[in-house]
Amino acid sequence: MSTGVSTSTDKIIVDRSRSHRNKAVSKAVRQTRERLQSGHASNSSFDRDVLNMYVASVLQGATIMPLFVVIIAALGVYFTQNTQLLFWALLTLTCHTGNILLARRARRQEITSESARKWRRLLLLGQFLLGCCWAVFALQGCDTCEPSSFILYKGATLLIALSVTAMSNFMLTPAVLAAFSPAVLALAAKSGLSRDLLEISLTGAFTTTLVFFNYISDRLFKSNLRILSYQSEKDDLIAELEVAKSMSDEARRRAEEANLAKSRFLASMSHELRTPLNAILGFSEVMSAEVMGPLANPTYKEYAGDIHRSGQHLLDLINEILDLSRIEAGKYELSEEAISLLDITEDCIGMVQLRARAKNIAISDQFERQLPAIWADEKSMRQVVLNLLSNAVKFTPQGGEIHVKVGWTAGGGQYISIKDNGPGIPEEEIPVVLSAFGQGSIAIKSAEQGTGLGLPIVQAILAKHDGQFLLKSKLREGTEVIAILPAKRVLQSLPAVEEAQAVLRKRKSFA
Repeated sequence: MSTGVSTSTDKIIVDRSRSHRNKAVSKAVRQTRERLQSGHASNSSFDRDVLNMYVASVLQGATIMPLFVVIIAALGVYFTQNTQLLFWALLTLTCHTGNILLARRARRQEITSESARKWRRLLLLGQFLLGCCWAVFALQGCDTCEPSSFILYKGATLLIALSVTAMSNFMLTPAVLAAFSPAVLALAAKSGLSRDLLEISLTGAFTTTLVFFNYISDRLFKSNLRILSYQSEKDDLIAELEVAKSMSDEARRRAEEANLAKSRFLASMSHELRTPLNAILGFSEVMSAEVMGPLANPTYKEYAGDIHRSGQHLLDLINEILDLSRIEAGKYELSEEAISLLDITEDCIGMVQLRARAKNIAISDQFERQLPAIWADEKSMRQVVLNLLSNAVKFTPQGGEIHVKVGWTAGGGQYISIKDNGPGIPEEEIPVVLSAFGQGSIAIKSAEQGTGLGLPIVQAILAKHDGQFLLKSKLREGTEVIAILPAKRVLQSLPAVEEAQAVLRKRKSFA
């Protein structure tokens, strides 16, 4: 039975059997993705946020409406001598106070998604009761005043109250209709009974204004709802990025630790791996050469030769792996000195010449003979040239050609170019060939398969020398590899110092 514990930490960088520390964030991310795929969020998903914004707006503007009501009532009593406006003002202030207390209670109890609908109904009911107070104001009349002046006073008051309510309550739809529908009905009833042209005009103007402000409030509400939706999507996407970043950081950390542990292990195993291999190679070579006497069975001599070749192949493989591991572990030290790239190239050509002649491959060269010395590690540069030449000989067919060039670069550095007319490398396989243990399809089908570490080692050694490696290849046309050393590695020859005249020693004189 599976226990849910990962047992292959070398293969799985991130252990997905453990619940991630950002599990809640991951759940929110999945919900966001579903919402983004299905379209914009519905209004109901933001009811809690909308009501909280409305409550905050009501509490911030709690003193505006009482001040306006007191001013209107004072002006009305002063000009009309109608004391009923005082009772209206008291009633309106009472309803407004009830709305403020309701908003404070909603903020204290922290509106939740489940209770949002209930609070919405209560807040709309409070606005309706306040609208009934404005309906009472719309029914007011003045027998001692000029009708046109009082209608103007009443209409201006209702329009100002409508605008203030619409601007402060647009987050609660349809608060504008709930607050001033009773006033419209009151004006319509009063104008229907009086059949006064001014009353009818006021009713029509106020109704039109109410429709307009309701439209504006609805537009503002949808705009804010869209902003909330975008903000929610942004927050969730940021959370998704944080989850992805934390997972990538964890994966990178574990990968770096595993790679460093591997490199340190291989770098420290050099002596333990090479010592038994050297013994195998030495004894097998002694047996195949029959140094201690002839072998009784000729088959044993063949076996000894096979052991020696296999051991040599394994030693070469271990050397390449250890070289690459030392480079990755930062333990590959360069022993730099003044060397000649021409001399190293000629020596390496001589080392692979025997294998090239066995395959009837012609190696031509084009050297610039007046090249100055370079400041580099001779062993490393010899390994670079030898790896590139060995690859060219390995993948060049019978009767092929290899062209080697050494010269100046345009920037004042030096380069070595090795070009063959082999099968080439497909363009899509070049990144694979340049990666560690990577082999192209031609190498896999070839009888002389390698380890896939030659070119990565070349790249790493050139990088240690601040150099550059280029690979150009076309299928069925051949491959060209170029190793470039920068200009700062080139040692320009300096003129000889002129001999100075010898300074005569002064004879010491004693007083």
